[in-house]
Amino acid sequence: MQFETLAIHAGQEPDPNNGAVMTPVYMTSTYKQDGIGKPRQGYEYSRTHNPTRKALQDCLAALENGTWGLCFGSGMAATDTVLRLLSSGEHVVAGNDVYGGTFRLFDKILRRFNLDFAFADTTDVENLADALTPATRIVWLETPTNPLLAVSDIRAVVAMAKSHANKPLVVVDNTFATPYLQRPLDLGADLVIHSMTKYLGGHSDAIGGAIIGNDPELGQQLAYLQNAIGAVLSPMDSFLILRGIKTLPIRMDRHAENAEKIVNFLVAHKQVARVIYPFHESHPNVQIAKRQMRNGGGMISFILKGGADAAIRTAEATKIFTLAESLGGVESLIEVPAAMTHLSTKGSPLEVDAGLVRLSVGIENVDDLIADLERAIG
Repeated sequence: MQFETLAIHAGQEPDPNNGAVMTPVYMTSTYKQDGIGKPRQGYEYSRTHNPTRKALQDCLAALENGTWGLCFGSGMAATDTVLRLLSSGEHVVAGNDVYGGTFRLFDKILRRFNLDFAFADTTDVENLADALTPATRIVWLETPTNPLLAVSDIRAVVAMAKSHANKPLVVVDNTFATPYLQRPLDLGADLVIHSMTKYLGGHSDAIGGAIIGNDPELGQQLAYLQNAIGAVLSPMDSFLILRGIKTLPIRMDRHAENAEKIVNFLVAHKQVARVIYPFHESHPNVQIAKRQMRNGGGMISFILKGGADAAIRTAEATKIFTLAESLGGVESLIEVPAAMTHLSTKGSPLEVDAGLVRLSVGIENVDDLIADLERAIG
């Protein structure tokens, strides 16, 4: 089946008891067993398994072309669970433009448990190669990155990592692109991470995270951790995200269509110093983006000539673009990462330009969105 069909049907058979087309919300913590050690269809306790969550996990696996999926209470819970694969003294190489929450977890929390982290420019595989050590177990990749929208060649990163002596896992955060735009597992990645709060849910009404992969042993290890740690996704959030995924393809096309027109407006604006968008010809890795992504997506970053003051003034002046953190919903959002989502990077090598504005372009009428930005920028 093609992607659009999988988004609606994968993991979501009509209910065998009554024919309900929509996956039921199984609001139960426990399940009747037929005898000691004889659970029905493997269901014992909803921290371990829940039918609504399972439907979402199976759907995500199909969309990413994986064989298994696991869902968590947030994207950060999924990220933290992957890092639980490591032991004291082991090493991670991550991009030097990762999400601020990821940087905070790595640098401020997990270092205290004797895990080591290096941050490198992932757009150049030689930089990554130089950062690897004999203790490296994971290469953590965002592409496009948050918020600078840097694009890395996933296939080249995988080849470099697998040529290293201990063949570290390549983990790709695919939140910005979604499986509709790119499938990292098809390019050789070991694991894919999502904040499902963003484009997968798509309506700013649910928080969730996911891990998808193909290696059965790795899947078993992560499922064990999921159950042991317990940061699982609720049945209602599972239902909401399943519902959102059904329209993912058409939403992503509209996000990108609107974004491309806004990029053209911003490029021509006299107050804008730089525009960053993966599919614009000015992007340094536009050819890689076009090779591994279906379209450029709905995220735009731009730097105003007036610096931090102009960025804050613009973000606070919009009427249709809502000043808010997060991204990927049907509504358009605007933020200043240095003062909001990426405040944790302040004073570090990952600190974000204070004049950078990040847009999450929604699916409203694009002429209204452009007029809103024109008024706000001045």
